Amino acid sequence: MSAQKETLGFQTEVKQLLKLMIHSLYSNKEIFLRELVSNASDAADKLRFEGLNNAALFENDPELKIRISVDKDAKTITIADNGIGMSRDEVIANIGTIAKSGTKAFFEQLSGDAKKDANLIGQFGVGFYSAFIVADKVTLTTRRAGSAASEGVRWESAGEGDFTLEQVDKVGRGTEIVLHLKDGNDDFLNDWSLKRIVRTYSDHISIPIEMKKGNSYGENGEVIVSDDFEVVNEASALWTRSKNDITEEQYQEFYKHVAHDFTEPLAWSHARVEGRQEYTELLYIPSRAPFDMWDRERKQGVKLYVRRVFIMEDSNKLMPQYLRFVRGVIDSNDLPLNVSREILQESKDIDAIRAGCVKKVLGLLDDLAANEQDKYAAFWKEFGQVLKEGVGEDFANKERIAKLLRFVSTASEGDVPDVSLADYVGRMKEGQDKIYFITADSLSAARNSPHLEVFKKKGVEVLLLTDRVDEWVTGSLTEFDGKQLQSVAKGALDLGALEDDADKAAQKQVEEAAKPVVELVQKALGERVKDVRATARLTDSPACLVVGEHEMSAHLERMLKAAGQPVPEGSKPTLEINPEHVLVKRLAAESDDSRREDLAHVLYDQALLAEGGKLEDPATFVKRINKLMLELSV
Repeated sequence: MSAQKETLGFQTEVKQLLKLMIHSLYSNKEIFLRELVSNASDAADKLRFEGLNNAALFENDPELKIRISVDKDAKTITIADNGIGMSRDEVIANIGTIAKSGTKAFFEQLSGDAKKDANLIGQFGVGFYSAFIVADKVTLTTRRAGSAASEGVRWESAGEGDFTLEQVDKVGRGTEIVLHLKDGNDDFLNDWSLKRIVRTYSDHISIPIEMKKGNSYGENGEVIVSDDFEVVNEASALWTRSKNDITEEQYQEFYKHVAHDFTEPLAWSHARVEGRQEYTELLYIPSRAPFDMWDRERKQGVKLYVRRVFIMEDSNKLMPQYLRFVRGVIDSNDLPLNVSREILQESKDIDAIRAGCVKKVLGLLDDLAANEQDKYAAFWKEFGQVLKEGVGEDFANKERIAKLLRFVSTASEGDVPDVSLADYVGRMKEGQDKIYFITADSLSAARNSPHLEVFKKKGVEVLLLTDRVDEWVTGSLTEFDGKQLQSVAKGALDLGALEDDADKAAQKQVEEAAKPVVELVQKALGERVKDVRATARLTDSPACLVVGEHEMSAHLERMLKAAGQPVPEGSKPTLEINPEHVLVKRLAAESDDSRREDLAHVLYDQALLAEGGKLEDPATFVKRINKLMLELSV
């Protein structure tokens, strides 16, 4: 029985992706087989999982396998599996559209450079669409396990603007994909070539991948044609093998399979843990961040197996959010096969497995930071902001994570974050008992902040924090190695032993002498400020704004407002003025009340702008500046 064909159009994004794949990945055509075999393996994993509670899905055919066959006359390659299969709706959802979060972000990052775009496509996951790298027509026939033979679905497309769908009879469950090869791809019709590709890219697949044995020769030289199939891959889960039996290339290819990425991983950890819980972990750190790293709907992570049976992936119980970039598998011998997400939430065994795996990943990062600094720098560039989240999320490992953090500081030669907190402590000045930092919207704003002037004068290093997550970090990490972290833009300046008695005496004298001008500015600004005081933290600038020691920083307040989040009402900054600056002296000497008030407001507004703030009334600020400029020119 065959129902009438229905022609449907591809989702716009699919059309773009197909065009990119055909033109960008031509230099690595072999990946099509790896991707289609990987999908077939996933289909088998899903059947095993669903079959735990519904044995009827196996339809009296419990031996899962993948078969690859070639028809040289028709110039076709067929990849067939007896996995879970798809219904009509699933075919439309999984083949006719890109059912993956972050699609928009993916296309926004495309540059038009074939090489760069090929790498990005790899991060996105080429999957089924890789078939069109070598084929000018693809026919997919599938039936979901447990459905009637008459509910098969045939999908066909030339990879252009549309595809056809029809209902067909299909006796066995699973999916069969027939690739009608383009001219110039005859090399893939060679059984030996396909077997080599399978052994190179898919040897780790845990179910048998079968191909025909091929012809042999009898005693008299006659050709013996065999229709028997043989298994061409190792057909055992890679993580169950001894590390000594796995090559570096096999580890890398397994990463590409499990992560749906075709860039090589940065590092990995493979260990079997025995004790109260028995499990095997094979965890990878990718070399590139996925384009949708910050997408909250993103669903991909470490896969959980129980005795080599796939259970689920992307559970937040397997790996904390700040390690969401980690890929790989965890295979437990102790968990029940019918484990659910609800059971995972309450499982102490899972908690212990997670804790052990987190330590393995942090240990891997420790090793990179200590022994392979170039690799760690590459890791930090891609995932540093994510790892920083762990300072506030993982109290048990906070100190260990703190050692892995990297920053730019006033001692850095460029913009690369290469300063660790240990580096900073090792360079601290004699008598210095705090780790000083400033948060800002950009490195330029941080480097040129008036708050740094006295620290530059005394040669004291200051960390320049410009990532959005840094406010979260400094709110959670209050000290390191016994040294308190101190914002240079919060509270009254206290340099401790970095100031000698002469400095303190001079500051006291300046404050006494500045009382009249402080009172004038306080009166002029009124409710705009919490307080006005003379300061020694400024050497070149006339004024700066400071918040209280335990108040929200101005940088954090700006970020919350930009995100539409509420901020505490009634919090006002303190204006610190530099009595030695010519503008402050000019204000102190001014006899005209109106001009004095204008000068005071200009000082405040300039200080607000200098730290990246936004003026409430820009027009009035411009009028005051124009007025003062005209008066000076007379």
